[in-house]
Order: sequence, then C-alpha cells, then structure tokens
Amino acid sequence: MKKFIGLLKLEFKRIFSNSVLMAIFFGAPVGYGILFGFVYQQAKVKNLPIVIVDQDQSPATDKIIDAFEDNEGLDVKDVRTVPGNIKREMPVNQYIAVITLPSDFEKDLLQKRHPEVRVDLNMANILNANTASNHINTVLMTINAGIEIEGLKKQGIHPDQAMAAYESFKINFNKLYNSTGNYVTFMLPGLLAAIMQQIIFLAMALVFSRDFEDGYFGQLIQESKSSVYHIALKATPFLIMLPFMWLIISLILTFFNVGVEVINFQMLILTTLLTFASMFMGMLFSIAIPSQLKATELLMVISTPAFILSGFTWPTSAIPEVITNVARFIPVTQYLSGFRKVAFYGGDFASIMPEIKFLTGIILVAVITMILLLQFKINRLNRRQN
Repeated sequence: MKKFIGLLKLEFKRIFSNSVLMAIFFGAPVGYGILFGFVYQQAKVKNLPIVIVDQDQSPATDKIIDAFEDNEGLDVKDVRTVPGNIKREMPVNQYIAVITLPSDFEKDLLQKRHPEVRVDLNMANILNANTASNHINTVLMTINAGIEIEGLKKQGIHPDQAMAAYESFKINFNKLYNSTGNYVTFMLPGLLAAIMQQIIFLAMALVFSRDFEDGYFGQLIQESKSSVYHIALKATPFLIMLPFMWLIISLILTFFNVGVEVINFQMLILTTLLTFASMFMGMLFSIAIPSQLKATELLMVISTPAFILSGFTWPTSAIPEVITNVARFIPVTQYLSGFRKVAFYGGDFASIMPEIKFLTGIILVAVITMILLLQFKINRLNRRQN
C-alpha cells in the first residue's frame, strides 16, 4: 500500500507537470460554462432587426407599424417608403426580415380586395428566421383579426357576435417542459456534459501513451506486473479530481438559474456512469495507441461531433440510422438521453434504465478490453527487459 501511495504521488506530479493539460482540465469547464451561460443568459431571442417598407403611408399601415414596434421579439430599425437595395443592405445590417406594405393598402382593405403584405426573410440563420417569422405572423394575424372584427361592427353587428363570427374556434397552447422557452435551461447542461466528456477523453488519452513515449512505463512494471494495478494507479488521481469538477459544473448551473432539476439521485447515477465510461474509453485509446498526439486526435474526432449526433438538439429520427447506431456508443449520447428524461420529464430511476444499461455495457467492454490489452503489453515488455 505504501508503494501504491508513493507511485500515486508521482502520478499527481506527472499530471500537474503538464501545464496545457491542467489548463484545459480545470479551465475548460469553468471558462466554457461561464461563457455559454452568458451567451444564453437572455434566455430568449429578442430584438431581431427588421425593416418596414410603407408604400401606403396611411392610418392602417401606421397601426401595423406601431404593433411591430410593440413586439418584444422584433426591433424596427427603419421605416421607409421605397425598398432601396435590400439585398445589399440585409447582409451588411443583418436585417432578419423586410416587411412591405403595398400602395393603396388601406383603400384595398376598405374595398375588400385583400391586399398582400410581403415578408422577405433572411434565412441565413434558421433559428432567427423562424423566431422572427412567428413574431411577424402573430402581429399580422392579430391586426388582420382586428380589422375583420371592426368591419363587422361597422355593419351593426354586436361586438361579441362580431368576434364569434370571426373566430370559429379558439386555440390554447399549453407549453410543457421548459414552458418559457429558456435557452439557458435547454442548452447549457447539455453543452457542459459534452465539454466534460471531451476534457476527460483528452486527459485520459495521455495517461499511458505518455508513459510509453518517455519510457516511464518500463519503470512502472518493475513495481507490479498486474494490469489492474496500473489501471487503478492511473485512474485514482482523476477519480479524486473529477468530483470537484462536477461540483463546479453544478454551481455554474445554479448561478445561471437553470430551470430544471439537475441535482438528484438519478442524475448522480448518470453522471457517475458518464465519468467512468469516458475515463475508460480514454484509457483504452491511450493503451491501444502509444502516441499522445494520435490518441488525442482520435478521441477528439469521436468527441467533437458527439453533441450534435446525440439527438439533444437535432432529432435522431432525422439522422441516418447508420450514424445514430454509431453515436449510441459515445457515452454522452446515452447521458443526454437520460438527462432529458430526468431533468425535463421528471423521470424516475426506471425510466433511465436503458441508458444505465448501455453506459454500464460501455464501461464493462472498455475495462475488459483494457485489462487484456495492457496485460499483453506488460508481458511483452517484461520479456524484452529480461
């Protein structure tokens, strides 16, 4: 035991001697967590810039312009009478939409000619375009309904009857699970989980490959010929440090008021399994590829697209099945699936059992393969030394 503790102290010294690794290991979760938290702090997309081309300049179009100015999601940057060169201005000023109210708009309304309002959307950013489209549609539909009801009232119909005649039925949207549409709640936990997987991969990619490169592994096997012993020795420092990193992550989520339940027993199980699965996958690559650079590069190739392929933001039903089948074996995919069930749907332990089983399977396969491969390398190196 004293020998193990002595080697463990040496492991900590070797780990902390790598300044780049330490900067990434401790700095990335904190730095990215705070950065992404402030990026999504507004929670909703607001004040999207639009231009209104008022070719009629009538009381009716003035009312529509006022309605657009009162909408919190839109920001009327300019009201003009002629379009000008909108295609040239749109990319420069980042206008999300140009709304054109045609000539004789009010006159055509009064004569029931159904004038057409043209909306040109900037689709370069689909999220902004869809958000702006919803706000624009809401404003125009509200104005349209008001005009129709006012027309019926002028014909002598009672206001209640006029409203009932226009609205055949009512629509009531009841938003569940993140009802406010808060982007901090939606994006931040998933991004931080993907970042944690990536830094664990990066750290574990170096634990054995570094020893192979500088010859330190040859000294280690003089202390023990057991692969389990060396795996435990390499994993212990990170098992001590990683709980503190997850604690920092939880504090960041609390600081930014993430509106879902992320601190409970189910999440503790999922987080523990994600940690072990990421560690052992990283260690396996470190053993299989005796080059720090190559092991790191390969794990980054796996980890970089993991968040997109996980189905957290883009539905897996829209991704080719062959890709989703591969993505299932990336630990964060299973973690984020379980996270959504627990955090958003209030799922219990039974609801995340499929993810628990899959992550446990990844851990077992990685550990068994790692033990066998490392034992083979120990035996081969020992024969060479003898």
